[in-house]
Amino acid sequence: MATGTEPPARLTGVHDASRAEIPARHLRTDRWWLAPAATAAGLLAFIVYSTWRAFANADYYAAPYVSPFYSPCLAENCVPMQGGPNWALFGSWWGLSPALLILVFPLGFRLTCYYYRKAYYRGFWASPPACAVAEPHAKYTGETRFPLVLQNLHRYFFYAALPVAAILTYDALLTFRDENYEWGHMGLGTLVFLVNTVLIWAYTLSCHSCRHIIGGRLRHFSKHPVRYRLWGWVGRLNARHMLLAWASLISVALCDLYVYLLATGAFTDPRIF
Repeated sequence: MATGTEPPARLTGVHDASRAEIPARHLRTDRWWLAPAATAAGLLAFIVYSTWRAFANADYYAAPYVSPFYSPCLAENCVPMQGGPNWALFGSWWGLSPALLILVFPLGFRLTCYYYRKAYYRGFWASPPACAVAEPHAKYTGETRFPLVLQNLHRYFFYAALPVAAILTYDALLTFRDENYEWGHMGLGTLVFLVNTVLIWAYTLSCHSCRHIIGGRLRHFSKHPVRYRLWGWVGRLNARHMLLAWASLISVALCDLYVYLLATGAFTDPRIF
């Protein structure tokens, strides 16, 4: 039985005492939920696929193609790849998939990326769900507490992403060999790898950390014309960072899928010359 002395229920979102007193949670009449729902679905699909492939520890090499999920292959239990990124830095004690040794770097780079933060904050945590739509959480602490405080490691993951992109470029060059490791070959897989390499570099260099490293600390651009020009180029890439984030995410998954289909004998790599 109510006595009239109970404390008021805790209000959140737009109904918090500090928010404007309007009956509706938001005033948007469009289908604002489509974008975060599509983002969540796309990211979830990649998470499921990449997790399966990372733990599979099989079908990641079909000469001369190596999956970007397994490159460089740093364990002794790697499939031998003649002239490829096969460096046994971890001995026989490592019994898990070698992909787990390298994916931490591109994963960390993307996980802490400014665009991806926005994408999965909205898509999975509804923080906030969309512009002008209040989040349902009782309070907002930003990225000041664990684990979100680790997002500040993004600039360091950028440094790790550069050698990974360089190694993937090396892998793309190796695709100009045939299955017998003789140079002068070009197959459909070569084009797949080249496109993936270009998109990986475009996404990496369009990173906000890259833009800041090149020109963020300069006080006088006129005294640094070369860095200013580079800053301008990176700035134009940065304007398309979201597009490049999705394009490179899709391309790296398709690149791995192409190698998987070749390794499992689903089809033979069409030869161009």
